Amino acid sequence: MSDILEGGCRCGAVRYRARGEALMSALCHCRDCRRSTGAPAVAWALFASSQVAFTGSTPAEHTPSPGVRRGFCPHCGTSLSFTADYLPDMVDLTLGSFDEPERIAPQFHYWTSQRLPWMATSDALPHHPEFPPMASETA
Repeated sequence: MSDILEGGCRCGAVRYRARGEALMSALCHCRDCRRSTGAPAVAWALFASSQVAFTGSTPAEHTPSPGVRRGFCPHCGTSLSFTADYLPDMVDLTLGSFDEPERIAPQFHYWTSQRLPWMATSDALPHHPEFPPMASETA
């Protein structure tokens, strides 16, 4: 299987290519993700910025809070990316925007403290009430 994953927005104006394995993938239940996408939870795949290249139109960015940027298609509005100062040189890509989203399965849930009460999950994935601990914090 190829180590290249491609994706983009609904209208096709913004495209991206991710090389190699995602560093992690997860379902986020935070209020900001819900408000930014209109979905009850958002599936993300985290990559090093050097692994990702945007092609076609440049994503527009919204800054919902200092140091946080959410990328989206300026034409159709598809939510595509998340970058933050607290995750330097990293970019999260929405799993739903990949051409083959089935190639990356979420590994855990996070911000479950903000999960909608009717959004039950029946999987056996780990749940983190806030942002999951980083490897350096658990060593």
